[in-house]
Amino acid sequence: MIDPLQLDLLATHYNYYAVVLLLGIGLYMLVESPNLVKKVIGMNIFQTGIFLFFITLAYRAGANPPVVEEGAGPYVSPLPHVLILTAIVVGVSLTAVALALIIRIYSEYGTLDEDTLKQLYYD
Repeated sequence: MIDPLQLDLLATHYNYYAVVLLLGIGLYMLVESPNLVKKVIGMNIFQTGIFLFFITLAYRAGANPPVVEEGAGPYVSPLPHVLILTAIVVGVSLTAVALALIIRIYSEYGTLDEDTLKQLYYD
């Protein structure tokens, strides 16, 4: 029998389900797709799941923004948000470099299929 407290935790922490779903979809696309562009899209979906996870961990119920005021209660730490902003910038630049390399690969070999590229490289 499921305890009502456990049932309440399952119903209120739906953001963790979104994290697991995003990580699963992204990882599946990275592993199973032979197309290089789809792999980059899967990497971005995986990154989004990680971003959501860190932002979820930074949440504190009843906390105030990190602006120091007289008599204010507990504060939210700005560090996870700053780290995620930095990670977003790094992710966008990584995506841009990956897509530039994919364009170069396509112009050189005429395909984006990973298996075909392996055959061309090893033959």
